[in-house]
Formats: sequence, C-alpha cells, structure tokens
Amino acid sequence: MFNRTTRLRWRRRFRIKRRQVEGISTVAEEHLDRHLFKRIGRLYFVRRFIFTWILLLTLLAVVLLSQIRRLGNHYQTLQPVPGGTFVEGMVGSFTNANPIYASSNVDSSVSKLVFSGLFKYDQKHNLVGDLAESWTVDERGVHYVVKLRPRLLWQDGYPLTAADIVFTYKSIQNPDAKSPLASSWQGITVTAKDAQTIYFDLPSALSSFPLSMTNGIVPKHLLSGIAASQLRSVSFNTIKPVGSGPYRWDAVEVSGETPETRMQQIALLPNDNYYGGKPLLNKFVIRSFNSDKQLQTSFNNQELNAMVGLSSTPKELVSKANIYEYNIPLLSEVMVFLKNSNEILRDTKVRQALTLATDTISIDKSLGYPVLAVKGPMLSSQFAYDKALDQLAYDPLLAGRYLDEAGWKIGAKGIRQKDGKPLTFNLYSQNNPEYTKVTNMLASQWKSVGVDAQVVLQPDNELQATISYHSYDSLVFGISLGIDPDVFPYWHSSQADPRLQNRLNFSEYKSGVADKSLEAGRTRSDPSIRKVKYRPFLEAWRNDAPAIALYQPRLLYISRGRIFGFDPTSYNSGTDRYSNVDKWMVHEARLQKPRTTKNL
Repeated sequence: MFNRTTRLRWRRRFRIKRRQVEGISTVAEEHLDRHLFKRIGRLYFVRRFIFTWILLLTLLAVVLLSQIRRLGNHYQTLQPVPGGTFVEGMVGSFTNANPIYASSNVDSSVSKLVFSGLFKYDQKHNLVGDLAESWTVDERGVHYVVKLRPRLLWQDGYPLTAADIVFTYKSIQNPDAKSPLASSWQGITVTAKDAQTIYFDLPSALSSFPLSMTNGIVPKHLLSGIAASQLRSVSFNTIKPVGSGPYRWDAVEVSGETPETRMQQIALLPNDNYYGGKPLLNKFVIRSFNSDKQLQTSFNNQELNAMVGLSSTPKELVSKANIYEYNIPLLSEVMVFLKNSNEILRDTKVRQALTLATDTISIDKSLGYPVLAVKGPMLSSQFAYDKALDQLAYDPLLAGRYLDEAGWKIGAKGIRQKDGKPLTFNLYSQNNPEYTKVTNMLASQWKSVGVDAQVVLQPDNELQATISYHSYDSLVFGISLGIDPDVFPYWHSSQADPRLQNRLNFSEYKSGVADKSLEAGRTRSDPSIRKVKYRPFLEAWRNDAPAIALYQPRLLYISRGRIFGFDPTSYNSGTDRYSNVDKWMVHEARLQKPRTTKNL
C-alpha cells in the first residue's frame, strides 16, 4: 500500500510532466503558425517564381527525351529482321507436289518451294545455277557437262548426288510414268560420271536445252523402288514429299464440306539443309481457294500476307494504306488457239478472217492495266522476232470478203451459213474476270462479221481437263515463252500427236515448212543464224493463221505490308517469284546502324 508521502510525490511528478507537455505543445503551435500557416498566405506573391521553375523543369525533361530519341534515330534504324509466318493465297487446288507432274498454279507453287532444280531463273529472268554449280557444252552443242554444288543434302539428311539427277530424268523419259515433261527429254542420254558430275548427250544440237533443266529433282532413295506407272499416285506426292528446296513439308489441312467451300492449307517449314542457308521466315503457308471471292474475303480478313492470280486489284484495296501491288510482266503470251482439225476452222480463209476481225488494240485497252501487245508467235523482246511478219492487222471489211470467198454467206439473224450449216463453234477459257472480258469481246467482234462463237468459261481444274483432251474448238489461254525464241513445243506438228501426255500444240497446227524451220532454228547457237532459220516459220504462221496473238500478260501480286527481298522485274513464269524466297522477310525492328569507317 502507498502511504501519503508516496502519493504526494507521484502527484507532483504528474503535474510537472503535464506542464512540460503543455509547454511543448505551445512551442509547436507557435512554430507551425510562424513557419507554415503565416507563410501560406505569402505563396500568392511567389506563384510566378514557382511556375517558372516548374516550366523550366518540364522544358528540361522534354529536351532530354527529345535528345535521347534523336540519338536513338542517329545510331539506330528500322530494318527487316528474320522470323514470322508468311501466308500466300491463290485460287486452285492442291493435288501433286512432285515436280515431274506438277502443272496447276497451286501444285507448281508448292513444288517450287519444296524442290530444287539444276537451274532456275533469277528475278531478272536470267538463268542461274540452282543445284548446279557450273556447266559446259562442247563445240557441236550436243554434249553438256553439269557439275553439282558440293555437299548437297535432301531435306531428310540423305546426300543428293548425280544418281538423283539421272533417276529424275530417266523417270521423266519413261513412258509408263506419263510425265508432261516427257516430250522435252526424248532421245537425250543422261549419265553420271561421278557423284558430282552429270553428262547430257543430245541427238542433235539444241540451243535452248539449258532452259529445260529448271524442273525439280526428286530423290532416288525414296522413289527408286516404285514402278514408273505408280509414280503419279504415290503417297510421296501428297503426304510428305521430300525435296532439296528452301522449305520442307510440314502438313496439309483441308476444310469446307462442299466443293464450293473447299479450302486447303499447305504448311511448310524452313529447310535446315538448304544449300543457300536456312530461310529467314519461320514458316511459309500456301492457302488455296475455290474462287476469287473466297480469296479476297480471306485477304480482307487479314488471314493472308499476300494473294496471287487475280486479274485486277479489288476496288476496296486500291486506296488502302500498307497495300502493295506488284504488276510483274511475264514472258508469256495470251492467244486465241484455233483448232485446225475442227471442221470449220480447218479452212485457212476462215482463220484469216477471224484474225482480221479481231481488234486486239481494243481488247488490250479493255483489260484495265497496261499490257504489252503481241503480234505473232514470238515476243518482241525475243531476238528472232520480225516486225515485218506480224499477224494480219484488224480489217473487218476484208474479213467479210474472206468469209464470202470461203463460201460462208450471211444468213438469218446475221450469222453466216454454208451448205445449210451455221458458222458457229465454241470458245473456251478460264472463268475469271479477265478472260471473261476477253472472250466476250472476241465473240462480239466476230459476230459483227457473221461468226457465232459460243463462249464457255470453266474453273481452272475443269479447263485443265478440257485442254488435256483438246476438247474445244477454240481456246483463249496463256503460254509461257521465256527468253529464248524456241517455240517448237507449241507449233511443231509432232506436238499435236494424241499419244503425247502433254500436247502443247493447242491449235493442232501442221505445216511442213514450219516444222523444218522450227527444227533448224533450235539447232543453231548463233543468234543471227537462228533468226534467219526462224523466218520461214514466221511467214508460214502469218499466212496460215493457226492462232491470234492478243497480249503479253502480267502477274498481279498483292501484299499487305512490304516483303523485303522481293523486288521483281519480269518473270518467265509465275513461280519464278520464289527465286530468292529464302531471303524474304516481313518483320521490322529498330537496330543499330552498321558502323562506317572514314579514311583519314
């Protein structure tokens, strides 16, 4: 228990502490009042001073950030970088990647990416080595020696040697294989001197022979055990082809429940064993569509990086930013092939009249894009072309006289008749906007002189069958010519033989004079001599009028965003766009500029 003295002591201490706390509180209030509250009122008088400092600090921050950014732009620049997936769309269907069979746009595109040939065309349509490192030819022009690049590999890691080259061309030559390339390789002996060297021995000189070695090479170690008659349908062609091209097979995906909605997607991955180094894209995808409409819809939905094969740029894309349009001239020719074996068209006068009744200038202008006019079986860029031997010029009055001379007289409804039969035949072509316009204009022009042409437009796959069996009277179609004037496959009578797997003489033109000229022209090496040798062919072609030359087509390639490394000038064929596909890039990043050294 606390006594009274203790209680008094604690009370005094409490009073002392309370007075101390009160004193501290009073002092704190005085300081706050003196140093804070009384000075708040003075802020009004120093507001300009404070605002100036805030403005100065802000300005310094902006200048600093601007300087950092400018220094970054000085030492860095936006550059293309590897990576990403590239998706390319086209109309058609995938059926066969094997290069000894691939012919449609989709098949040829897949085949070109997966397989390499001995030679290829660069972006300026020059012939350059692909698998081949070099080649030589003897003085007679019949013995070619091709050397392969060292250490070539198939995509499965197996060595690629001369034995694969020999196997490929012997397979093409085998009639049981039924390759559309067979006619170009008959009579040629292919042998392997060693693992890196191949001999090609021709029965006679052929100046354009190196151009025939651009087809893809197939692997002997995977196909040699298969009968030639089974090569077209072997699973290798569609399930997992193995080539030596820049991209290797990954997978194929089919969607759509009906033919009208059917779409295919072929995915390809970079080939680590590619002789030119691993491609810069992470994946290359080809998507095939049943119609132009499906293709455009997919592109508009940003599912594609690029689309190829349209006849014109869709209106909704013309003014859009970041859309790149490439109009690439092709060393090809669109013609009207008049089948000479047809009952009506076998008459030279009728064919000449159709040529005279065709206003090619109006047709070319109607296409909506600039085209190069053609006037015969050769392009004006080919050295054997002769302007003096252009096809008959537009003259509808003369066309009428020719038809009168041939016995075709104007009958009911303005259509000519002969022996009670009307002057009518079908005109086939592919069902796309460009060929639709061309065929309708042809039919209209011909009708003005009394000719009834029935236009038949087919989708690509059906038209290929029509062409294969020559089941047409006349045909609007494009043919690839290239840089050499050797047009033997299209006009020599031997190429109209029904026994051939691929009859490229679409007009079924037969002329002894033309045959001899075509044979002589392709067996010389001197361009000036070749030009002389080809003259009789050009004269015979002009007089016989087996076809009507219209225009030199283009490849329309539309991309969303830039494709770095893609800078074409002209192509021999559409698949030549892949000549440097291993260098394509679609992504950009800001990277440090390369350092440059100055000479002091």
